[in-house]
Amino acid sequence: MKSHQHPARPRTLLATALAALLLTATGCSSKADSSRSTDDGADGIKTGPGVTGKTIRLGALTDLTGPYATLGKSIVQAQQMWADEVNARGGICDRRIEIVVKDHGYDVQKAVTVYADLSTDVLALPQVIGSPVMAALLDDIERDKVLTFPQAWAASLLDRDAVQVLGTTYDIDMIAAVDFLTRAKGLAKGDTIGHVYFEGDYGANALEGSRWAAKKAGLKVVGQKIKATDTDLSAQVSALRKEGVNAILISAGPAQTASLVGVAASRGLKVPVVSSAPGYAPQLMKTPAAPALTALLNVVSAAPAVSSDLPGVRKMVASYKKKYPGSLIDSGVLSGYNAARLMGDDLQKACDKGSLTREDLVKAHRSQSAVDVGLGTAQDFSDKARPASTSTYVHKPDAEAVGAAVNVEDAHTAPGVEEYLASRTSSG
Repeated sequence: MKSHQHPARPRTLLATALAALLLTATGCSSKADSSRSTDDGADGIKTGPGVTGKTIRLGALTDLTGPYATLGKSIVQAQQMWADEVNARGGICDRRIEIVVKDHGYDVQKAVTVYADLSTDVLALPQVIGSPVMAALLDDIERDKVLTFPQAWAASLLDRDAVQVLGTTYDIDMIAAVDFLTRAKGLAKGDTIGHVYFEGDYGANALEGSRWAAKKAGLKVVGQKIKATDTDLSAQVSALRKEGVNAILISAGPAQTASLVGVAASRGLKVPVVSSAPGYAPQLMKTPAAPALTALLNVVSAAPAVSSDLPGVRKMVASYKKKYPGSLIDSGVLSGYNAARLMGDDLQKACDKGSLTREDLVKAHRSQSAVDVGLGTAQDFSDKARPASTSTYVHKPDAEAVGAAVNVEDAHTAPGVEEYLASRTSSG
């Protein structure tokens, strides 16, 4: 079907965006064995749940049938690719890596039930998708001492020994977004920024960052809270237009970003839009919103675009194309592979110290202050109260690029971030 030149109607846009984004995928799942008590293996390595003399079992609590199904599929495949690469080299600590995948469909109650089953016999979780899911599981994960890398970046997930937010948190990204708008898009003192955000930890944390940065810059923020089920943002665009906004921030999902930008452009509200990283996906460039996204949108992210020239990213993309021909390459591929590589480093460090217990894996993880696996910026895991990184990239949509995005600014720490983190610590 040929694309039309006139602006898409919101409901047409919505239907197209959702059709692209709500793709379901199937994942492998296996029933966990009963929990093992801590023990010394034949090789002298101390072991516990998830570890035998031959295997290290990791868990993935993902979304393969809900709103982030395509992201979940990318992360699962990327982490399986890493496991296969590691196993081809003889494994870690002379043990094969197994990843047990469980789908929660972005349903918090289902996730709680699945975690109870999965956690009995895995050493760690290199993937848990969703801020609401993580919020429900935080206490259980900390109690069980299961090292967990969430695919969620709310500051509320900080300050836990066993939970590691990789990269930045949503508030830091939005401080960088406001900085970008003032530097690159001409926003000045007295201007107004609209911020459309999901209810819950994701949106609240993003709004915290945008309001702090806006206050520092003499800007006004007009918030518009939405639900994850709100996918026609016509009302929000009308409200922001009435407020005379000079730019818009969005901290939501890809369907919401497509609707917001498409509707705004069709109604003549052609202002810069900056999205949090989870709000963009390459499928959007196949929707009627694509021209508006190309013209108006930028994305702030702790990770480089998958089209990056970083050698590690290029090698990963080439390997992924070979292993999963025809599969979409999006930010989830990089995010998932990066998390797996970092988990691999932790496992090797724990092995070198003679123990693959949960507690000692967490200790090995927290002992590292400058970990760089070549897929972005170095990560500091030594202070559980701080994000692992304060550096952000800025991307823009590009339908021709791998992952449909290109870097427009390399990693940098936005002015004010350290001051903001200090103010959070003192107020906390």
